[in-house]
Amino acid sequence: QVQLVESGGGLVQAGGSLRLSCAASVRTFGTYAMAWFRQGPGKERELVGGVTSAGTTNYADSVKGRFTISMDNAKKTMYLQMISLKPEDTAVYYCARRSAPVVHTSPGSYANWGQGTQVTVSS
Repeated sequence: QVQLVESGGGLVQAGGSLRLSCAASVRTFGTYAMAWFRQGPGKERELVGGVTSAGTTNYADSVKGRFTISMDNAKKTMYLQMISLKPEDTAVYYCARRSAPVVHTSPGSYANWGQGTQVTVSS
């Protein structure tokens, strides 16, 4: 059974940084695409960025240049480094894993989800 556990959320001032972690309990890590999503108050869940099984990353336009996804295969952990945070980045952040090698923008395409971690950016 796949389990994803996020950590690292918190309260930060605008312009600050946070690093989120997603620890995966899976037999093989990196075999399938993984992604970070977020859901702000009153908003739909949206893709922040993802990494394919080949290691290619892509990001939503709203976070390009500020957010970076990385993987530690030995620790079976995916990270989301966030810098220059803005109040509009406030959301619950989720990691997700697909049963496919490429990233998809639709949350419904992901089979496994973490419980989410709250990120709040104050102005």
